[in-house]
Amino acid sequence: MTETTTPPPGHTPPPPTPQPSTTAAPPPPPVPPDATVVVNRISKSFGSLVAVSEISFAVQPGVTALLGPNGAGKSTLLRMLCGLIPPSTGSVWVAGGDPRQSPAARSEIGIVPQQDGVFERDRLRDFVHLSAVLNGVPEPDVATERAIELVELDPDLERPLGTFSKGMRQRAKIAAALVHDPTVLVLDEPLNGLDPKQRRQMINLFHSLGAQGRTVLVSSHVLDEVERVGRRVLVIAKGRLAAQGDFRAIRALMNDQPLSYRVGCSNPRAAAAALIANGLITSCELTGDRVMEITTTDASRFRRTLPAICRQADIRIEDLSPLDDDLESVFRYLVGPGA
Repeated sequence: MTETTTPPPGHTPPPPTPQPSTTAAPPPPPVPPDATVVVNRISKSFGSLVAVSEISFAVQPGVTALLGPNGAGKSTLLRMLCGLIPPSTGSVWVAGGDPRQSPAARSEIGIVPQQDGVFERDRLRDFVHLSAVLNGVPEPDVATERAIELVELDPDLERPLGTFSKGMRQRAKIAAALVHDPTVLVLDEPLNGLDPKQRRQMINLFHSLGAQGRTVLVSSHVLDEVERVGRRVLVIAKGRLAAQGDFRAIRALMNDQPLSYRVGCSNPRAAAAALIANGLITSCELTGDRVMEITTTDASRFRRTLPAICRQADIRIEDLSPLDDDLESVFRYLVGPGA
């Protein structure tokens, strides 16, 4: 395959040549002039298992969230974007070329895998410095300090990475992905294991990188988490692109469907009674002394009103988590019958 070069500023990047397909598929969306990622009808099969099916989209600079339940095909899609595995059909164009064919395109990608992916005996500085050297950074020491500072870790930590908390290891991986100053940053579930403060810090960092003109693609299976990551969303379910666009429109569509939440609080029985009296939930099950699982058909109103109701009843909220099974039912609705 001929290596693709970066198009001149102001020129529309040419979408990759479509691959033959035995099934009819809708035409790919128009490619924005400033697109840095163009995916054209890619599919990926592992034997008889189709992990990704006929997906097309284009991503521009800024923060874009990739939302889907566990097992939807998000990680497979991101690995194809980074050139780690080839698509079975279709093609990918990232930062000026096919990442499997173009070293220049690969050098513009920073990857944060879902797996830990750290050398447990290394110190933080050594781990990030190695990434700088492998990526050919001219001043690896300076780049290492800068990347560690961006993720708000102490560069002088002498402990091996294996002793770090999950959240600290996640930030170390992000520093290693940023050290060579990539144009496109691909993060697979990067907020897993972070406490609320660390999540705010990392989301602020993603927004800052997007505002600098980088393309930041962040995957998550948590609906509420995506709302804080960015307004542009790609929704994937059962290996297919279920929806894309502004998060507010997609969220409004999702809020029309029954959603379930796990609620931890100091008095779940009293909380359930208050929620039922206010018409906020359609079902409730007490699953522990301080935990209940509820279903609501108006998720937005439920989340907005729950704190006030609990405050009036002197009930302390300890946890509020969406349940993945209910997210999957929403994605099936978006994909349509037979998903």
